[in-house]
Amino acid sequence: MSLELIATILGGLTIGSALMVVISKHPVRSVLYLVLTFFMISANYVLMNAQFLAIVNIIVYAGAIMVLFLFVLMLLNLSKENEPKTSLFVKLAAVVTGGLLFVVLIAAFKDGVIVAQTAGIDGNDQGLVQNLGQLLFSKYVVPFEVSSVLFIASMVGAILLAKREKQTID
Repeated sequence: MSLELIATILGGLTIGSALMVVISKHPVRSVLYLVLTFFMISANYVLMNAQFLAIVNIIVYAGAIMVLFLFVLMLLNLSKENEPKTSLFVKLAAVVTGGLLFVVLIAAFKDGVIVAQTAGIDGNDQGLVQNLGQLLFSKYVVPFEVSSVLFIASMVGAILLAKREKQTID
């Protein structure tokens, strides 16, 4: 199979799983479809030779953030009995608003032009972590180090704030 066919099939599966996030009635299933969507997006990143983005997407989004979503959903204990009833007016307003958004998007995209990217690629390993590391520690070393100092300062500040609150409670 050609790479274009694989990318087309993977893109269709990604859009399908993203639609299932919205269509699914059960919130936990919706979150699981969102996890599947993140994995499909990571697969698209691998096809674009951006392995670092794929790994970060899996670790950060499919791992950490989805665990938080599931935790919040289970903590809320959502059920049909607790769900407030929506009126017909609210449902009609939602359909009209969604339709208007769709019309605006179609109007915005109808005159759009697809421009092919003509920038030269140095090699097949453009999105690899090795190239990203070389770029971070050569051209962008000062902003990289400044951001690390800011992260350390924010962690120290959070620890100090937590200790002060804990001492005032006792």
